[in-house]
Amino acid sequence: MSAAAPSLLDVRDVHTAYGLSRVLFGVSVEVRPGECVCLLGRNGVGKSTTMRSIIGLTPPQAGRVTWKGTDITGWAPYRVARAGIGFVPEDRRIFADLTVWENLDVARKPGPWTVERVFDLFPKLRDLSGRNGGFLSGGEQQMLTIARTLMGNPELLLLDEPSEGLAPLVVDHLLEQIARLKREGLTILLAEQNVEFSLALAERVYVLEKGSIRFSGLATRLRDDEALRHELLAL
Repeated sequence: MSAAAPSLLDVRDVHTAYGLSRVLFGVSVEVRPGECVCLLGRNGVGKSTTMRSIIGLTPPQAGRVTWKGTDITGWAPYRVARAGIGFVPEDRRIFADLTVWENLDVARKPGPWTVERVFDLFPKLRDLSGRNGGFLSGGEQQMLTIARTLMGNPELLLLDEPSEGLAPLVVDHLLEQIARLKREGLTILLAEQNVEFSLALAERVYVLEKGSIRFSGLATRLRDDEALRHELLAL
């Protein structure tokens, strides 16, 4: 990927609030085709709100979200999804009363991602295809949520805290699966607290603190500079 490639997603000077409680203060994030970019920071710094601002669940009060050159600020989430942005929320939101296969089928859109292809990425889901979502473990639900989002054939995948609450072995497997998506050319914006998980995947990183961007740069800089990681993330 060329560093000069135009942005797929451009979040510019976004301010977002919940009622009277302001959460984001001028956040700007850029994602180019084929990149994995990470929003990194501790709990409550604004990572999820940035995601919600992009997808339209919590529209910004000010600033702009541009997707492939079109201003999508404040669009309804279904319009954003139809435009090619898939969102995997932190709380997963699977359909507990539907089977794994039915969860995938309801999200199906024409494109390269099919049920067989997501089963190839997540073989365990094939074995569980007839089980209701409510009877899956946390790791299985996370796989299902990602797989269901892929069935919508997005050009950009937003992953909000995918490793949250998962056992270390499950996190390792999930890391491998997301790395495979990256190798296959899917553009990814990741919000995470898990530093090692994030830096193993991302080319570029934005570190948030109190609703503002404190650092933006190459992931290699954080990987190679323990003092900087400690300063930014209080490790």
